[in-house]
Amino acid sequence: MKQEEIKALNEKFADAAPQDVLRWFLEQYGDRIALSSSLGLEDQVLTDMLCKISKTPKIFTLDTGRLFSETYLLIARTEMHYGIRLSVYFPERESVENLVRECGINGFYASMENRKRCCHVRKLEPLARAFKGLEVWICGLRREQSVTRENMQLIEWDEAHGLIKLNPLISWSEDEVLEYVYQNAVPYNKLHDNGFPSIGCQPCTRAVELGEDIRSGRWWWESPDHRECGLHHR
Repeated sequence: MKQEEIKALNEKFADAAPQDVLRWFLEQYGDRIALSSSLGLEDQVLTDMLCKISKTPKIFTLDTGRLFSETYLLIARTEMHYGIRLSVYFPERESVENLVRECGINGFYASMENRKRCCHVRKLEPLARAFKGLEVWICGLRREQSVTRENMQLIEWDEAHGLIKLNPLISWSEDEVLEYVYQNAVPYNKLHDNGFPSIGCQPCTRAVELGEDIRSGRWWWESPDHRECGLHHR
């Protein structure tokens, strides 16, 4: 898709509700569009919206092998609540074994190079497999989440993956997300009630204090402008 088309779509949906954006893209792309869910609040909101628009939404998640037990419970609760089955993608066994043999079981604490390699093996490789056959991937990104996301747009062209990237909640505030969750009884990770605004792999996620940046609990030993796993590299 050309940048002119991306710009035109962003102008077309500048004031549109997320549901209207999702409905239009679902109608245009059918089974070539999917939600990439990390099971966070935003992705759970999008799951709820998608299930109210379509009976057979395509939703996938990545199981890195290092997730919280609460995240696995949420996968089961989400499937039961909406009567759907999430597609779960795992890292390749050989890649994980090589990673651990060369860097150690928790080698990601030692250097940014090790951490990014771990994210590549456990997230980026499975993501590439999940993208096969897709033309659009839906994400739960919001501009106010971090300094690395404040310039992102509703609709973007992801050059790295050759896909249209759709961020329906890009302009939403945290309060808007929470309000939707509570008003629609959306299943969510109970860790959110214990100081975890952003939840990823267990070794790389910690609770934050009230008032701290919502992404400050992710890869907290690194500089804020590097706290991404590579899925949303720009």
